[in-house]
Formats: sequence, C-alpha cells, structure tokens
Amino acid sequence: MLKLALRNVFRHVGRTSLTMAAIIAGVVGLIVSGGFVHDIFVQLGESVIHSQSGHIQVSREGFRQGGAREPERYRIAHPQPIEKTIAATPGVRDVMARITFSGLLNNGRSDLAINGEGVEPDKEAALGTHLAMVAGRRLRASDEHGVMVGDGVARALKLEPGDRVTLMLSSEGGAVNTADLDVVGVFRTFSKDYDARAIRVPLAAAQDALGTPGISTIVVSLERTEDTDRIAGELEAKLAGQHLDVATWQTLNDFYAKTVKLYERQFDVLRAIILLMVLLSVANSVNMSLFERIPEFGTMRALGDRSGFIVRLVLVECLVLGVAGSAIGAILGVLVSAGISFVGIPMPPPPNSDVGYVARIEIVPVLVLAAFAIGVVATALAGIPAARRAVRIPVVDALRQAI
Repeated sequence: MLKLALRNVFRHVGRTSLTMAAIIAGVVGLIVSGGFVHDIFVQLGESVIHSQSGHIQVSREGFRQGGAREPERYRIAHPQPIEKTIAATPGVRDVMARITFSGLLNNGRSDLAINGEGVEPDKEAALGTHLAMVAGRRLRASDEHGVMVGDGVARALKLEPGDRVTLMLSSEGGAVNTADLDVVGVFRTFSKDYDARAIRVPLAAAQDALGTPGISTIVVSLERTEDTDRIAGELEAKLAGQHLDVATWQTLNDFYAKTVKLYERQFDVLRAIILLMVLLSVANSVNMSLFERIPEFGTMRALGDRSGFIVRLVLVECLVLGVAGSAIGAILGVLVSAGISFVGIPMPPPPNSDVGYVARIEIVPVLVLAAFAIGVVATALAGIPAARRAVRIPVVDALRQAI
C-alpha cells in the first residue's frame, strides 16, 4: 500500500507541490511564531533576574507580606551560616546579601521618597548583567559612601555622577539618621516604575544608617536558569525548620507569570488559525485530486477492492504528504529561525519600559516537534472526509465518469 501511495502522490507533481507548500508554510509559521514568543519569555525572564531579583531569594517567613511595613521584624540576624549552606548546593554560582529600606533622598533643593537596597557591590555587578548604566559607573567595594540611583530618581532630582545627596531614614530604634552619599552612577532596568524610586548603596553603609547588622534577603545566583525550581526545592529541604521562605524569581515577579499566560493564549489562537489554514488548503487539494480519480476508484471497486481499502490508501497518501511536507517545513523553519536570529529584530520598548531590545527566534525542540506533529495530523484529518465521499459514489456512476 505504501508503494502504491507513493506512486499516486508523485503522479501529480503540480498538485502535490501545492499541497506540500501549504503544509510547509504552516509548519514554518508555527516554528517561527513559537520561537519568537519563547524568546520574549526568555529575554523578559533574564532581564528580571539579572537586573532586580536574582534567581532565588531567601528571607524570613512573612517578609514579602509585611516587610515593607515592619522591616525590622523580618531581619536575618546571622546570615553567614545560611549563606554557606546555600553556596554549598550544586548549581549555585553566587550568594549575596541585601537589606531593603525606605526613606527620603535630598539633593539640597527637594526631597524624593525612595526604596533603597544595601548591596554587596562586586557580587551585584556580576549578577546585574541586564542593568544598564545611563551615566557614570557601577558601585565598587571601595565606595564606602557611594550611591547608584535609578534613571527616574536622577531625572526627578536632576542628579548626575559626582553630585552629593543626603539620605534620610529611620533606624531600627526609631531615630532618624542621615547619610551623605556621592552619586557614582545612574542605572536603568526594564521597569520604569522600579527606576523611579530605586537607589543602591553599599551594604555596610545601609546597615550603619539603619543601626543593624542584619539583612533582609539572601539573593542566590544560579549557573542555569532552568535549574531554578530544582534548586529551590533543595534549599527548602536544607533550610527546613529555620522559619525561612524560599522564593523563585517567578514568584517574586507576578507580572511575569501574567505576561507568559497572555502570550501563551495568543499563541494558542495563532496555532489554531494555522492549523485551520493547513486543513483547508490540504482538504481543497485532496478533494480536487480525488474528484479526478473517481473513475480509478470505481475501477478498483469493480475489480474487488473494498471501500475500506480505498479509504486507507487515501489516508496513507495524505500521511506521506504530511510527513514529507512537515519534515521539509521543520528543517526550513529551523533555518529561517537561525537566519532571523543572526540578523536580529529591533523591537520598541515594551510597556512600562524605556529600553528597546533585539528579538530573536528561539529554536525550541519541543516546538519543532509540535509543529511537525500538527502538520502531519492536519493533513491526515483533511483526507478523511474526501476519502469517505469518494467511496460512497456507486460503482456504475464512478465508471460512467471515465467515458
């Protein structure tokens, strides 16, 4: 049957080519569009990780809910043993401490409410590969009284590298402390809202101003983003009983999950549209072919072939077309994706951002296999109604069409 199906497929080269062109276009479209959407997920996730949250954060239970109102209640007083435990976990690249605070930043003329972080400059520089410097430089370990300010803070207070500012905040004991700081750099992340209030100072300077040796969170940087859930599970087991909360970057950035869900819904609609296009194109081509072959089917039935045999023959022919077209489409889709990625697609800034980016087409094996399967299934489904109609024509009427 396969030999006969191959002969029938290649007997009409023109019509076969049109049918395969529809299948190839559908498969290529699925691979390219799916890779584009996946690239958005990857780039957004990496921007979040390497400019703000890191891969995993460890904090006291309840910190994410009440830390903004009562930060002193959720300090980690002795973080060193916890950091050693985390650093010994396979797959962990680095571990760093942060302390968060709120206060006022004064430039000598006006005040601005800010959300600050005390950080370890050298470790944060290695993590923050997606944190862009608009002016000046990053914090260094030697900057005892340095401060990096977000782009929005710099514009609101008209700050430039080299300017001197005063930070006012409440210490653990309730007193108001001040710290004179020198602006060393202006940074920008993917989020305008974050940049409008964010500043970063050395961890020691923040602890001194707050009057505490404790920290708010332990930020974990991993070798591979794909290992986040696995390592988070291992850390939860290792730190069990210490009243600590282990949160992944997806949990910390709720908007990312919502963005992924939105784009996945859109891609599902696109996948359904492409599937429908392939079905209609292949069904039209198969219908035309079978209409011309009605006398052939009549002759086969007159010679003793059953209707089921003819239906199976048509389905095998459709499967041959589907497998061949989908295979060519998968190969072409990978090549097109690689070519587009090599050139890049300049994209405008996404919502709530001032920074554009260069999009690429991710080659995802699962998406390639799914596109191949959709092409094959769509082609097979398209042949079923046409084959059933062809064998319902009486033998005499089928033979009469050959006259």
